[in-house]
Amino acid sequence: MARRPNRYQSLIQKIFFDHYRAGVGEFEFVREELEDGAAALGFARVKNLGDVPYSFRYRNKFPQSILDTEPSDREWIILGAGKGRYRFKLFKKARIAPSENLIVTDIPDATPELIRHYALDDEQALLAVVRYNRLVDTFLALTTYSLQNHLRTTVQGIGQIEIDELYMGLDKRGCHFAIPVQAKVGKDRIGVVQIVQDIGFVDQHYPGMRCRPVAAQFMQERIVALFELTLQGDEIKVVEERHYRLVPADRLDPKAVRDYRD
Repeated sequence: MARRPNRYQSLIQKIFFDHYRAGVGEFEFVREELEDGAAALGFARVKNLGDVPYSFRYRNKFPQSILDTEPSDREWIILGAGKGRYRFKLFKKARIAPSENLIVTDIPDATPELIRHYALDDEQALLAVVRYNRLVDTFLALTTYSLQNHLRTTVQGIGQIEIDELYMGLDKRGCHFAIPVQAKVGKDRIGVVQIVQDIGFVDQHYPGMRCRPVAAQFMQERIVALFELTLQGDEIKVVEERHYRLVPADRLDPKAVRDYRD
């Protein structure tokens, strides 16, 4: 027997079908519709209305009734559309997940044990591992500096966003780069929405600076998968993927280190 939709699912389902028409690829709704929809469905008032679209942007799947309207090669996402406004949009499907067949590069683990011990959650631990081991530098072949993590800001036409960590980078010619990093752990998927928002942030706040979005994901056995991503048309593409395993320096394989030169 199919499970009944929970309160958030029922509410987003109502909002969706209040606007959706066959053949439509995007439409907007406003926050007040969430409050009116809850009343119409007989639900108690939702204390944090913004958490309803947020949950489907980053954490949860849409109800099956919404998924059934998706073309085979596209998926619905929710973008911010300004203060108190949101946009359903059909986007090219992009399943960005670590490859099981990619070579793993061992590097000496420079993460302080104190940081590992006191990291409050897996996402914070991943960001710390990336930072202390200078994995963004190694991956992008740049000199980078962490400017701020969990940066909450606004982007015109999108509204409020949060960037897990923002780096600034420099290449050998002196060119500057803005590098927004998103961190994913466990079964969390690398999000199309977050990449689109990160690129929008750089375009608005650092115009003319090259944006190189990076996603990091924990794998098994202290392996970190890193992706450089880009937006090509309405599709998120992987520019490069690398896997790094953090090991104590005395466990590095000298032969493997020599082989890395080739």
